[in-house]
Amino acid sequence: MRYADGPAVECEVNVEADPARVWELVTSVELPARFSPELQRVRWLDGADRPAVGARFEGHNHNAVLGEWRTVSYVVELEAPRTFGWAVVDPDGRFGGGTADPATPMATWRFALEPESGGVRLRHGARLGPGRSGLSLAIDRLPEREEAIVQRRLADLRTGIQDTLRGIKTLAEQPQ
Repeated sequence: MRYADGPAVECEVNVEADPARVWELVTSVELPARFSPELQRVRWLDGADRPAVGARFEGHNHNAVLGEWRTVSYVVELEAPRTFGWAVVDPDGRFGGGTADPATPMATWRFALEPESGGVRLRHGARLGPGRSGLSLAIDRLPEREEAIVQRRLADLRTGIQDTLRGIKTLAEQPQ
């Protein structure tokens, strides 16, 4: 798979909890930082304090290869209590993508909830591109290894997504 193909990864988990509780957790943009190996912290921008289409939040990330970087995400999909999606841009131009435009994000992330008997089937995933990202820098350096680079990134994202889903499941299923 090539970066231009919009590679994606999605994982799911069954959560035995009230759908409203699961929705509350997945729409807390700060929560994934508790479980992610890469996302360090998040905060709402522009006075927002909850998701609304067009609302923005800032993320701070770290990994061993790229070091630290900042992102800005735009809420692009919100259908309570079913879907929450956001487009991630590079506000500082670190990866050479030009203008930070949510129409051409580095990645698009999404939670989808499907009520089931006894709880919720929760899906979480990401689609890479089409905008430039840290992955683009690696591909620029080693274009002949593009498919392996993309596969490695998807594997890393899968691990982080699974950790986040496990964390949400644990929190949601705890007695309140």
